Amino acid sequence: MTASTYAGLELERFRDVQRLAYRCAQQTAAALTPGVTEKQAAAMLGDALRREGVSGFFHQPFAWFGDRTCFKGFRQPLQFFPTDRTLERGMAAILDVAPIVDGFAADIGYSFSCGDNPELERLLDELEGFRALIVERVNVGESLAEIYRAVEDMLADLGVRNCHRHYPFGVLAHRVYRQSTIGVTMRPLLGFGLGASLGLLAQTAVSRLPEAVRARVPALRQGSPFCYTGPGSEARPEPGLWAFEPHIARGDVGAKWEELLVVEADRAYWLDDALPHVQRWRHRRMRVA
Repeated sequence: MTASTYAGLELERFRDVQRLAYRCAQQTAAALTPGVTEKQAAAMLGDALRREGVSGFFHQPFAWFGDRTCFKGFRQPLQFFPTDRTLERGMAAILDVAPIVDGFAADIGYSFSCGDNPELERLLDELEGFRALIVERVNVGESLAEIYRAVEDMLADLGVRNCHRHYPFGVLAHRVYRQSTIGVTMRPLLGFGLGASLGLLAQTAVSRLPEAVRARVPALRQGSPFCYTGPGSEARPEPGLWAFEPHIARGDVGAKWEELLVVEADRAYWLDDALPHVQRWRHRRMRVA
């Protein structure tokens, strides 16, 4: 699993899954009422996706309410899983899921609130700049670590906290591949699809080998599958699909978006410009104008 290229029809299938995931997340969010728990919200999202033909998950649905949207107090991976935390009026919330349909995967994060939450609205406005920054830095040929640090610089300028550093490996982005549809590879392992998890772990192990070792073996000449500042991050993002997920917070409120970036040998571009957060920014600019 190194550089990958996808034909136009394949990219359309990835785009369809991404749109499906966001559509189900929006429908689930609209149906949530005060008193619903994170576990119930995650189950509702999973059920909605399965009704639409989802055959498996790169990772199962997550739901975070209140100060859990900024991972307050998170110290170990099990804290990411849905809890009995209940939704309250005015509370910020995030739904995050990575469905697979016929081997085509997506990974999305949808931020919303149960009623008015001005701080969340402010954070969602501030998240717009990261989308342009990321694709610009990839297109000028920066390394994974340089892209990560550019995002951190923008975080500092905005006066917001970096929440994606709490994710496993502290990643800003990770590779997304076309998945095997063999039953055993679709089985969950601690909430993540077995095949997808093993593939990313294998590539991570290779990226951590000394550069001298990787240089001598053509099959090992690959960068990290993660956008972070760890081993292998001195390389540029390899061609393929990358799920970027800038996640920011101020106070006890966190917000994020997550979507697929297409990286080709000579250019990079977002797979879809019709996603909810992109449409939100477009409509806001039209109102201001």
